[in-house]
Amino acid sequence: MELLPRSPAEFGSARYWDRFFRQRGQRPFEWYGAFPELCPVLHKYVRPRDKVLVVGCGNSELSEQMYDVGMCQDIVNIDVSDAVIRQMRERSASTRPRMSYLLMDMLQMDFPDAHFQVVLDKGTLDALLTDEEEATLTKVDQMFAEISRVLQVGGRYLCVSLAQAHVLKKAVEYFSQEGWVVRVHQVASGGDQQQFVLPVFVYVMTKFRKMPGSAARILEICPEEQDKPMRVESTERLVAAVKDRQHYALLCSQISKTPCKEQVSLDLCDKESGKPRYTLHVVDSPSVKPSRDNHFAIFIIPQGRETEWLFGTEEGRRQLAASAGFGRLLTVALHREQRYEGMAAIQAELSGKVMELAPPGLPARQQVPFLSVGGDIGVRAVRHCGSSPLSGEFVVEDVKGDGTCYFRRLIFLQNRNVVQSEARLLAPTPLPGQKKSRRDKKKPSPTEPPGAIDRSYLCCEHHKAMVAGLCLLGGPDALPGELAVLVVGLGGGSLPLFVHDYFSQARVAVVEIDPSMLEVAMRWFGFSQGDRMQVHVSDGLDYVAKLAAEAPAQYDAIMFDVDSKDLTVGMSCPPSAFVEKPFLQKVKTILKPEGVFVLNLVCRDARLKESVLAALRAVFPLLYARRIHGEVNEILFCQPGPAGRRSPTELGARARALERALRQPGQPWDSSYALADVLQAVLVL
Repeated sequence: MELLPRSPAEFGSARYWDRFFRQRGQRPFEWYGAFPELCPVLHKYVRPRDKVLVVGCGNSELSEQMYDVGMCQDIVNIDVSDAVIRQMRERSASTRPRMSYLLMDMLQMDFPDAHFQVVLDKGTLDALLTDEEEATLTKVDQMFAEISRVLQVGGRYLCVSLAQAHVLKKAVEYFSQEGWVVRVHQVASGGDQQQFVLPVFVYVMTKFRKMPGSAARILEICPEEQDKPMRVESTERLVAAVKDRQHYALLCSQISKTPCKEQVSLDLCDKESGKPRYTLHVVDSPSVKPSRDNHFAIFIIPQGRETEWLFGTEEGRRQLAASAGFGRLLTVALHREQRYEGMAAIQAELSGKVMELAPPGLPARQQVPFLSVGGDIGVRAVRHCGSSPLSGEFVVEDVKGDGTCYFRRLIFLQNRNVVQSEARLLAPTPLPGQKKSRRDKKKPSPTEPPGAIDRSYLCCEHHKAMVAGLCLLGGPDALPGELAVLVVGLGGGSLPLFVHDYFSQARVAVVEIDPSMLEVAMRWFGFSQGDRMQVHVSDGLDYVAKLAAEAPAQYDAIMFDVDSKDLTVGMSCPPSAFVEKPFLQKVKTILKPEGVFVLNLVCRDARLKESVLAALRAVFPLLYARRIHGEVNEILFCQPGPAGRRSPTELGARARALERALRQPGQPWDSSYALADVLQAVLVL
């Protein structure tokens, strides 16, 4: 510890370095970046005939190693410490005749202009630029000006650095403004022998004559895993790219030493586009007793299934890891914008990177298994990409579910892990009398799922609960007949379609604020309008307010299934304005006295949720709640009067009767609906 300076400013003091090297003696001192790690980068930019200047050489072995391997031998080393210069001269005098050591200040060098092809700096800029005080920045400007002066046009300034943000930004801005080409290399780590957790970088500044006018700057970064540089458009983006790699190195260091108390998430991006290609979650299972074969596994989530509860939630991934029986499970989600050749190609692409996230105690050369569902990467076919001012960018995609079923989904890309709407696709059936041709007997292409929508199927559990709530309508022994239903929020249209098709006397009005969603529902989800189904393109708030003023008490059931675009609050469904007391009074006004108001509530903020329930209780005396297992959704059934209060057992009986009534001849019915089970689990609030 006695070798460390009292203050960072001492790094620029010749007296400090004299004392440092006298106390350290002959032992070489390497700040960071051993020669074997730096060698692949240096080989690209240092030629055997180059005349090389090493500034702030200290007693590092870098110059000696470059000389000894024949990389370059015409090397001049300078330093402000007389003690280290004398020491290094003695060390190399007899064995390296072409290499020299000079006592010289790099801020005021004695060399003529354009004297060197390469200037090499290993940690010197980092030691000098310890803060952003004016005096420090003036010294750095002097250093850069002198380096620029002694370098030939086409020469390279190679700076080995830990790339602190202020250091990198200063170097990049100075030399890019001078018209130099700036490239930043990440040095491949030295594994267990690496002294620093942070990665080492080499700035490569190539000198060009400064062109008049505002020529475009050339800024590039070369990550350690690739040779091809990536162009970036600004200093800020370059600094951010370096910072991402530093954070990743810190993360890898942390989780390689201790188990993760919380799940860790990160994106691996495509080298060409820079867009996310894989999303990884690191899930540790403390309950799993480690053995040689169960330390670590990689789980590839099939395409299109990353939104399922088991893969898309923390609790689901925790259960997946525990059931897989591994101490650490790394789940890998594939992105819809990317193309994947198959499981083998994904394994080859990920094998090196995922090992950086291995748990502590993993035996050397341990084979790490890649797991998946069914052994394949699933099927995802993007059918439509669109954008609207209200909903932002969205996609319609077909995905293969568990088994042989295909599903069509609507995804809003601002919240890409949430399925906005979903419909099951029907398998194609031949026309009566039509024989299958040989072509028909071939297996269907995995990228060509069936196209017809199964209108009888409710994919979403909360939609099943909302439909079950209609059994609250009618008298003690009667089920609903003629119904007037208002649905706010169209999405793909599966909820209003189901009500329309299975309640044969129902008249359904749908309010949707975004006309683009109506187009999507009609083109991609089999939605259509008719005598008993009308869509009104309007803000639900305005539509309900207008009805309350003009035509009260006209609906038997009102259903709110509308998402919020404001991701900053803890409630994603509905928007907060839809559950404020004055608006709820208007909802009650347009509801018939024996009617039911059904609300899909998705709220993660406990205080906000309690305020919503308080507002609902203040307006609707009778309130039931049905929580959806494994999801945040909670379905609330609200009625204007307390006279119809029923127990969960009574509700189950009415739901069974409703289910029997809905099973019409010729109408398909899915056994998973189990409406009675849905309502027997309600809570009376």
